[in-house]
Amino acid sequence: MPAGTRPFRQFVIKVHSRCDLACDHCYVYMHADQSWRGRPVTMSEEVLRLTAGRIAEHAAAHGLPRVHVVLHGGEPLLAGRERLRGFARELRAALDGESTLDLRMQTNGLRLDDEFCAMLADEGIVTGVSLDGDRNSNDRHRIRADGSGSFDGAVRAVRKLGESAYQRAFGGLLCTVDVENDPVAVYKALVELDPPGIDFLLPHATWDRPPSRPYGGTDYADWLIAVHNQWTADGKPVRIRMFESITRLANGGVSLTEALGLGSSDLLVVETDGAIEQADWLKTVAHGAPETGFHVARDSFDAAAAHPGVEAQRQGLDGLSAQCRACPVVAVCGGGLYGHRFRTGPQGSGDFDNPSVYCADLLKLIRHVERADDSRPAHGLRPAHFDELAAGYGGTAALQELEQAQHSLRRVLLAAAHRADPEPSEGWQAVLALSGAAVEAALADPYLRVWALAVCEGKGADPGRPAEIALSAAARSGGRLSLTVPLRDKTVQLPLLGRLVVSEPRGEVTVSVESGRLLFAGRPLDALPEGLVWQPLRHLVADGIRVALDDLDPYRAPYQVEARPRLTDAEFQEWQTAFEAAWRIVRAGFPRYAEGLAAGLRAVTPLVAPSGHVVAETSRHAFGAFGMALPPSAEALALLLIHEFQHVKLGALQDMYDLLSPGGGRHLVAWRPDPRPLDAVLQGTYAHLAVADVWATRAEQALREADRDEAVRLADYWLDAVRSALDTLSAAGAPTAVGERLLAGLRTTARALGRARP
Repeated sequence: MPAGTRPFRQFVIKVHSRCDLACDHCYVYMHADQSWRGRPVTMSEEVLRLTAGRIAEHAAAHGLPRVHVVLHGGEPLLAGRERLRGFARELRAALDGESTLDLRMQTNGLRLDDEFCAMLADEGIVTGVSLDGDRNSNDRHRIRADGSGSFDGAVRAVRKLGESAYQRAFGGLLCTVDVENDPVAVYKALVELDPPGIDFLLPHATWDRPPSRPYGGTDYADWLIAVHNQWTADGKPVRIRMFESITRLANGGVSLTEALGLGSSDLLVVETDGAIEQADWLKTVAHGAPETGFHVARDSFDAAAAHPGVEAQRQGLDGLSAQCRACPVVAVCGGGLYGHRFRTGPQGSGDFDNPSVYCADLLKLIRHVERADDSRPAHGLRPAHFDELAAGYGGTAALQELEQAQHSLRRVLLAAAHRADPEPSEGWQAVLALSGAAVEAALADPYLRVWALAVCEGKGADPGRPAEIALSAAARSGGRLSLTVPLRDKTVQLPLLGRLVVSEPRGEVTVSVESGRLLFAGRPLDALPEGLVWQPLRHLVADGIRVALDDLDPYRAPYQVEARPRLTDAEFQEWQTAFEAAWRIVRAGFPRYAEGLAAGLRAVTPLVAPSGHVVAETSRHAFGAFGMALPPSAEALALLLIHEFQHVKLGALQDMYDLLSPGGGRHLVAWRPDPRPLDAVLQGTYAHLAVADVWATRAEQALREADRDEAVRLADYWLDAVRSALDTLSAAGAPTAVGERLLAGLRTTARALGRARP
């Protein structure tokens, strides 16, 4: 496998090159490329066997847990029922033990009958049917060679697939937009068939061969907006891939279609003769445009990945025209479908360095959907906030959204812990009875998730913890509650409040909350009886920030390094003095990081450090917190605060979004001696971009030449390391569409740092 080759995950197999319809908008037969005329009519079993082997080879080389294959044409049903059955079994057998096969087919449906549908269901071939709406709309273009319409045959096929015996093989409907058709009539005709989903397809067009615009404006946006309005008014009774993709992308999610978003191409086509080609919609550009010159009999798919045409489609944001890169909706639009950007130049050559021929339509449609859609996920980041975080920063509002998402995750885990706990207790009853502000108080504990996961994984009983959680929440929300709490190593620890140490021999203690006021054994904190000592949780306080220095919580150290026991007053004061000095540095020199820290950092746990070592760690399960040993200087502490909180932010993003595809192997990075999995590469990249930023800023601020030279050296070192890691992440084929959006933000910041270097 060539180093850095990005894998393909989708393969379109042309099992038949002819069709029993003569649709006048078909890109295979009616556009610039006419290569179908020289292809074998049907893919041979030998070519299919070679293709299946190449897919399995590619999946194994890249560790792909799942590959997607579409049986296509022409019309794939013309290959025959048993041949298609054999193709499905050949593909599945080749991938057995390597990857899961997601097998699909796109068809006009005219030859579907009970036997064909039963085969599709038996072999797991999820099938989409092409239908352009009601009878008049469909039969405007989808006609037979004799000019008769295909509506009745297509509808019969859809209804057959929708029968209970075959329903699992029904993938949905594909409809090509014609703006001269009534959009609402088309939509209603499709919905009436009760499909699992609808995919509206813009007609394939280029700047040389633009789409028809009979009304002279943004005809395609207006048509789709009419559909969207009706769909919304109907309560969104069916999934519509284009609209859902816009909503998902606008909220930082992943597109469901290659026609939208910044995700890079991961698709290859294998023709009936075994030729390996690029996406077949390139047939609209020029004769031979999809060709690569590769063939399954002699070439791997990794070889095809190096083809210039494939590489050009994998540039993400960097591969778009200047107009697209400056567009406010580029993260959603993604420049539109690659083929729709083509324009012939003045010397007859062509290029794709243009906006989509549907640019104005996409802009109008996206803005309409973003304004009209009220279904933003409760914890999907607003696009502007995602982009702040993607740049490496993130202000107060962005951190609040991350925190609310973490609260939801903690709520789910708390419920799971209750189900997993073998000892239901009075404490659990109190937790389940919490409401309103008390629930939010309980969920604010950064270490709640650590404990809940331990319960779910059966890692030791802690019968008093539910009571401690409930009592702390009641106290911090001004409530009332009284519980008897079993002691843990002669202590009761109330999250975010403090710890009661019991020296006298007893197994439990009664803890009460009266209007937010704590009572132990019926006594307030300032009048505890002998044998009871209250140790309050102490806080590091500086101008504009207050952070718990947590040396009490039994779950405060989900790290590899041991947590320190309770600090002495003198040791705490040392931390406080260092923190104040470090915060002055952060706030004055690094305000874009300071805002996020002030909004999201909740706790720091002191860690044990070998002499002379700088130690700091984060855990994905403790959002808002990290552990560290006190470094030797305020400057070092300032850098650690910024660096570690980057890990905290990215961990929360990883909880919300799939940023990387599974697999991808292990890779060397500048900040670790051992090869790292791709998620760790991403974590380090995100954190060390901030490190480069810190040193670049220090280079600008340095008064002494020696200090400036050292800061310049370190800024250059870390910036080069980050750039290399970004290349690794892209080359490994790991980013999802939303992950590519994140990497684009990081690249932009890295470029800005490079330009700003003194």
